[in-house]
Amino acid sequence: MGRRGMALVAAALAAVLVLAGCGGSGGGDSGGEVRLGVGGQPLLVYLPTTLADRLGYYRDEGLNVRIEDLQGGSKALQALQGGSVDVVSGYYDHTIQMQAKKRDVVAFVNMLRYPSLVLAVSPKASKPINSVADLKGTKVGVTAPGSSTDFYLKYLLVQNGLAATDAAPQAVGGDSSAVAAMETGQVDAAVMLDPAFSLLRKRVGADAVRVLSDTRTAAGVQRDLKVSTYPAAVLYSDASWLRDNPETARKLARAIKRALDYVHSHPAADIAAKMPPEYSAGDAEIYAQAIESAKQAFSPDGRIETSGAQAVHGVLKEFTPEIAQANIDLSKTFTNDYLGG
Repeated sequence: MGRRGMALVAAALAAVLVLAGCGGSGGGDSGGEVRLGVGGQPLLVYLPTTLADRLGYYRDEGLNVRIEDLQGGSKALQALQGGSVDVVSGYYDHTIQMQAKKRDVVAFVNMLRYPSLVLAVSPKASKPINSVADLKGTKVGVTAPGSSTDFYLKYLLVQNGLAATDAAPQAVGGDSSAVAAMETGQVDAAVMLDPAFSLLRKRVGADAVRVLSDTRTAAGVQRDLKVSTYPAAVLYSDASWLRDNPETARKLARAIKRALDYVHSHPAADIAAKMPPEYSAGDAEIYAQAIESAKQAFSPDGRIETSGAQAVHGVLKEFTPEIAQANIDLSKTFTNDYLGG
């Protein structure tokens, strides 16, 4: 073979290698790695994300999903913005937040139809707190500033006649660190999630923890948010990533849907046994009880309804001028197209 022929072969080989490299990186539709950021992996609101991994559902879809545990939803969103993750397991409200900033971030499978946030008072609060109005001037724990727990705190403050800034949010995480912050009086109250909330009640006594708001049930969502459904934990990504990786998105959605089906068809103890043992914080019984209590909050089908998206938008614009003043196109913040039939 002459020099010209050898050069052509070398060029062709180089092109093949480049194409192979592009197709196999970043969670593309060739079945490569998906970098999935979670806004607090031990929290029950994100249970389907981990359960799908533990049951091998991602692997069944031909995906290699690398899960990165982050302190809160705002940290997970930052990771997506910075390009260190492809997909986020976080709260739907961040897609509306980003729409107000003219960036299309899209939720494509819903895990939670009730927010499952609990605003509770520390047994060692610095002053008597009997209502949300009493939170003025206090320190209130949230997973991280800018996370959905922080959003919910601000919403409740405004709804109860206070300014969104009348209580000081404190980053306490969502698991054992949140329990410790409440148990020791580091914060006067906190927006908590299970299993941390259930563990706190077990450790200090249920009667010692006053609950100001509880959105783990349909009744609680109706009472505190005035709606019947409120999409919360979802998988979301940039619209551009979804356009470039439609089959990968479908596979992720199918895996999450299978995990949701497992939750609704198996006893809580069986589900707890599939999860990492450290998530129970040494109390498997309370962990299983928390899962049982959380079951009704998980979506039955992975879908987001327009009415639910409108409800979330209505809450966010109550305390976020940027969202209230923006022309939000909710149809760009979620899709059910990747769920299949």
